[in-house]
Amino acid sequence: MQELLYAAIMAFAIAIIAGPLFIPMLRRLKFGQSIRQEGPERHYAKAGTPTMGGIVILLALVIASLVFAGKDPEVLLALFVTLGHGLIGFLDDFIKVVLKRSLGLKAKQKLLGQIIMALALSYIASIYFGRGTDLWIPVLGASVDFGALYYLLIFLVLVGTTNAVNLTDGLDGLAAGTTTVAALAYAVIALAFGKPHLAIFCVAMAGACLGFLRYNAYPAKVFMGDTGSLALGGALAAVAVMTKTEFLLVIVGGVFVIEALSVIIQVISFKSTGKRVFKMSPIHHHFELSGWSEVKVVTVFWLAGTVFAAVALSILAVSRAGGI
Repeated sequence: MQELLYAAIMAFAIAIIAGPLFIPMLRRLKFGQSIRQEGPERHYAKAGTPTMGGIVILLALVIASLVFAGKDPEVLLALFVTLGHGLIGFLDDFIKVVLKRSLGLKAKQKLLGQIIMALALSYIASIYFGRGTDLWIPVLGASVDFGALYYLLIFLVLVGTTNAVNLTDGLDGLAAGTTTVAALAYAVIALAFGKPHLAIFCVAMAGACLGFLRYNAYPAKVFMGDTGSLALGGALAAVAVMTKTEFLLVIVGGVFVIEALSVIIQVISFKSTGKRVFKMSPIHHHFELSGWSEVKVVTVFWLAGTVFAAVALSILAVSRAGGI
């Protein structure tokens, strides 16, 4: 238990120390965020704020994880998936910010990278670690073997989680705060499934996000960019896969799910009827345009994330007690 605390403190401290070192450098390199013209007008003032700050999160997460759990192969796999998605995000940010190509990586390029990550994660987890192709079903407390379909499901989990966290990263501190809550919940889940080293990885993630919030909370001095959001989504998905709790991730990451669903609903509605369900998607912008302050939206979403995490842990407790 002491290692959990030490890992969280180290990751937090590294992020706090690294912030003042990296933020001025990103500003000097003119790695500034561009703002969507169709977005809320209050966001225009954020144009030029340094982005790609996810490097700070990754630095803190990697160092703390390696120091306290670096010999564990599952942690190394989680770091591989995290850094792999971080690289995809970094390339996307670099193309958009430095090369001034607004769309960043092409969809096919992103998809190829995510396919490689999904194949590596699913194959190593199922074959090398002997995890098999079964998925644990919450509440029932039982596992079901999905056979070859398992690999498709892991791909969907990875792509869905990384993109959902990426969509959530639209307000100051929103993604970092909700990821902190989700990571802490997964630390408990990892311990429940007898994986203390993955729990260390999770608390390191939480500590890194909390440290980053020192500079990312409203008014943000730096944004994590796709470098951070894709990496954090990959990290959560990797832990879910290695604890066999992919279905539980849907509840733990309830805020991320709602954000992604709001975009899907908006697109389907507009293309089929020409009407929008929300004033703007993802849904956090809907509340902004409804008159909520940015701080209020973020606070409410953090609280919602905490409720989702509590529900997920309650379901875990029921399931571990024998299910229904």
